[in-house]
Amino acid sequence: MPAAETLRDLLSEGTALTIVCHNNPDPDCLASALALGRIAAAAGVDERRILYSGEISHQQNRAFVNLLDVDLESLDPEAVRDRADGSLLAFVDHGVPGANNRVPEGTPVDVVIDHHPHESIDARFVDHREDAGATATILTEYVRDLDVEIDATLATALLFAIRRETLGFLRGATSAEYAAAAFLHERSDGDLLRQLVSPAVSGATADAIATAIENRSIRGSALLSNVGRTNERDALPQAADYLATLEGVETAVVFGIVEDAIQLSARSTDSRVHAGDALDEAFGDAGSAGGHREMAGGEIPLGIFADDAADGEKLGSLVETVVTARLADASGWRKRRARRERARSETSAR
Repeated sequence: MPAAETLRDLLSEGTALTIVCHNNPDPDCLASALALGRIAAAAGVDERRILYSGEISHQQNRAFVNLLDVDLESLDPEAVRDRADGSLLAFVDHGVPGANNRVPEGTPVDVVIDHHPHESIDARFVDHREDAGATATILTEYVRDLDVEIDATLATALLFAIRRETLGFLRGATSAEYAAAAFLHERSDGDLLRQLVSPAVSGATADAIATAIENRSIRGSALLSNVGRTNERDALPQAADYLATLEGVETAVVFGIVEDAIQLSARSTDSRVHAGDALDEAFGDAGSAGGHREMAGGEIPLGIFADDAADGEKLGSLVETVVTARLADASGWRKRRARRERARSETSAR
């Protein structure tokens, strides 16, 4: 039986569907949740809700929720774990309880649809495609294959999500993304799409990006930048996107302290560096980290690096020292830098 039909049949067994987004959800996660909700409605599931935890602070994410009128609720971990019989639980754009979400570890999951790397996923229905450029691509296929009614709002949401996740079809895009975009294009709202692409940027976000640019440290083809303490979590991936475009830079990692955790965002075009593996190797034992070859992120509890008494410049300095050392060890940048320095020395000697 085709995967889309298998998913529909499973959904039709439930009396309700809870769709959990990952922490601080982005357009790919939100659009996928919207599409899965539409599929569930078509399958006869009357009660549907989309839950999230963290913040929606990136200006594009806020515009996405507001312009598309996405109905979101805060996640209550215990309520999700202890949900009523017949209530199905679905993850989109993430796959494991407790990893980039606040769902208690070991909670049974019914549906997982994702394109991020995972070692193991346990659910009744799993569509895990690491080669897909976006989770929204997979949901677009389901909507099309099941002939689910798609209005301009959903089409625009999915199209924008695919565009954003692949950086305008320049990062990780496959023929499936182009096929999905072709299907969605004629059904989407062009004016709404333009508003989502170019939302207003807050002054605080611009300041955080400026700090990342000012504090950049380039080591060979790798760039590291510490923005210090900030409330603008989503400025980190924006800064990483920009800094990765600098001449000579193949890998950029931006990190900072947000509330009680260290947030990291990495971008890489270096074929020798898998950004997700590098962050996981560096910080997997201390928090949650990982992602794709070209883009990755991480969140590490601040207590791992400093005692509660540390603050201000002392804390910032300690975080930078530990993060930089771990990244260098995990990625092999230190070894490659040493080889380059030896080569330059030998050339000078000759």
